[in-house]
Amino acid sequence: MAEPTAERHPAQAPSRAVSAPDRPTSAAPDRPDRRRSLRGRITVVATAVVGVTLVVGALVFVLVLRGVLLEEVHAAVDRDLEQIELELAAGGTVTGLDPDDDDVLFQVTDANGALIAGSEALEGRLLGVTDTTDGQVIRVADEDADYLVVVETIDGDITVVAGHSLDNVDESVNTVGALLAGAVPLLIGIVALLSWIVVGRALAPVERMRREVDEVTATSLDLRVADSGRYDEIARLATTMNNMLDRLDGSQRMQRQFISDASHELRSPLASLRQYAEVARSHPDRMSLEDLSEAVLDEGARLERLVQGMLLLAQVTERSLLATGRAVDLDDLVLAEARRLRDSMALTVDATHVGPARVHGDQNLLGQVVRNLVDNAAQHASAQVTLALQLQAGEAVLVVEDDGHGVPAAERERVFERFVRLDESRARASGGTGLGLAIVRETVQAHGGSVRVGASDLGGARFEVRLPAHDDTPDDA
Repeated sequence: MAEPTAERHPAQAPSRAVSAPDRPTSAAPDRPDRRRSLRGRITVVATAVVGVTLVVGALVFVLVLRGVLLEEVHAAVDRDLEQIELELAAGGTVTGLDPDDDDVLFQVTDANGALIAGSEALEGRLLGVTDTTDGQVIRVADEDADYLVVVETIDGDITVVAGHSLDNVDESVNTVGALLAGAVPLLIGIVALLSWIVVGRALAPVERMRREVDEVTATSLDLRVADSGRYDEIARLATTMNNMLDRLDGSQRMQRQFISDASHELRSPLASLRQYAEVARSHPDRMSLEDLSEAVLDEGARLERLVQGMLLLAQVTERSLLATGRAVDLDDLVLAEARRLRDSMALTVDATHVGPARVHGDQNLLGQVVRNLVDNAAQHASAQVTLALQLQAGEAVLVVEDDGHGVPAAERERVFERFVRLDESRARASGGTGLGLAIVRETVQAHGGSVRVGASDLGGARFEVRLPAHDDTPDDA
């Protein structure tokens, strides 16, 4: 049961739109972008991070290695110093250290600074050391090696100096440094190559999806992105894009259907106007000016209602109702329609079950919803129309019932489609457009609600609209 209008041919299907070119031409030919690609950026960033980490790690490793080796040399020097002290305490002669060993350095002097014993590297010369030289690195004259020395004074008279060459330390550190200097660039190159390959393979499905989506045009919205069958981010992206294409395809189909239906609906009153005008011009004796005026006014009113309905549907689609709306007392709108119906038609209107309910939205569009439902019920009612409004679980529930013939179960979803009428004979007589219930559904859904039709206890149809109740509405249900 829907708002009746002029006759419509159900079998007519919208023709496929024909566009001039199948593919839009791009503004410029394909050429390499000067900006670095995502693959290149990821490769550069990954290589830079790994490169900095390897360089810093290599430097830290060399410093730590040198520190460890220096500690070992220091420990060896301490052992030599202890041995010299023991030998001096035992017999006064240092025999435990090899004076010819170039890696070992020792010197024993008395209180006057005279040399008691020393290594061959000194060649009888004295090292100019003091207690502050303890633990430092010094270089002996005419020697290329550096020595780590330890200085200690025994009984305030004898000064003992012991040291070890750092040649082995420097050689080990230089060897490790050379190996790292060759290995780090090699590792950075391997990381860059692997990053380029791995990122390229990871982005390959994205590039494939880009090419597939690039093939989609206004005339080929039925194309879809191939599903990889995996459950990763790329697969979810493909699903999202396919869902978007489904919505675009559905929207385009609805637009084409709407244009086709609107064209048919507009053609009927225009054809009637043309027919009346031709008859009045060809046979002025058969049609008076009064008859012509009445026909023009009737068909013009039908055109006006049809255009207003289409504009209202466009308004509902484009407007953000929840963002621009305000609190609306839905019960005031229902009671106002009940009074209008009592004053204009000889029907029994029962509005005793209309309770307070407030919703958020556009007052004019919500008033149009109530009016369309009430007019639809009055058009099909035999003697009675019942209106009810109450709050249930945070929702405002509006019910409009009539005692007419009702809506067949198989047609209860189709009645909300645009330009659908179940009673074609009554549609032309009442001047309906077939957009009333479509406006109801579009407006209710735009307000976050739902509408459905079922059987009424009165014998006719029962339309039920559910809208989210406004927060400050008292829940009296």
